[in-house]
Amino acid sequence: MAKAAREGQARTSVWLESKAHRRRGGGQPSGLDRGRIIEVTLRLLDAEGLPRFSMRRLAGELNVTAMSVYWYVDTKDDLLELALDQVMGEMRLPDPDADEDWRDQVRALAREYRTLLVRHPWVSALVGVFLNIGPNNLAFSRAVQRVVRRTGLPAKRLTSTISAVFQFVYGYGTLEGHLATRAATAGLTVDEYFQQSLSTVTEAPQAADVIRESQEIMAARGGDTVAEMLERDFEFALELLVAGIEAMVARER
Repeated sequence: MAKAAREGQARTSVWLESKAHRRRGGGQPSGLDRGRIIEVTLRLLDAEGLPRFSMRRLAGELNVTAMSVYWYVDTKDDLLELALDQVMGEMRLPDPDADEDWRDQVRALAREYRTLLVRHPWVSALVGVFLNIGPNNLAFSRAVQRVVRRTGLPAKRLTSTISAVFQFVYGYGTLEGHLATRAATAGLTVDEYFQQSLSTVTEAPQAADVIRESQEIMAARGGDTVAEMLERDFEFALELLVAGIEAMVARER
């Protein structure tokens, strides 16, 4: 019963005051601190992915025992939440008070978020798992809210607008990151992987009709590389969303 009760509880956060500043008693390993641990964690996550990450693997990279890491973080989840907020700080956030058009600022935020998801494919698996109340994530959330407020939409429409834009970016960036990861795992460039996959699908009889119907669309899509195709698709989809916001602002007046 006690275990069931614990499993039903909401996940806590490393950023709560009692955990964010917690340090155990004396005897901490020399030359090691939380910053160094997070730095190596990020390197491992980027290089090897989330499924292969473990505290034992991290300790080996740091050349310490696994227990040494626990002087600075209570759990693996706490460490992953710290790593998640660390990379959120890589995004360049527009100043909502600057004399800039809200459309340009929405585009800037969307592009920064997409870049983050592609650069660090493991991030998409952690977003939504944690409470995300670290300083960098809160700064991003605050910038998004303040920029979207500037659209002129009423307060009751803001969360829907934020969802439309940034859940699109999340999905797009996640799939783009997965594509890059699969290509790297196969030892291929993204273009090589795409062509190999396209050839495989073309040979499948059950996909013949879909491929035939898609040929005109793919040809019209344009772009000599996968990167160019993805960029064009993303930018046009983003423009559709911006235009949709403009239309809804006009409707609300």
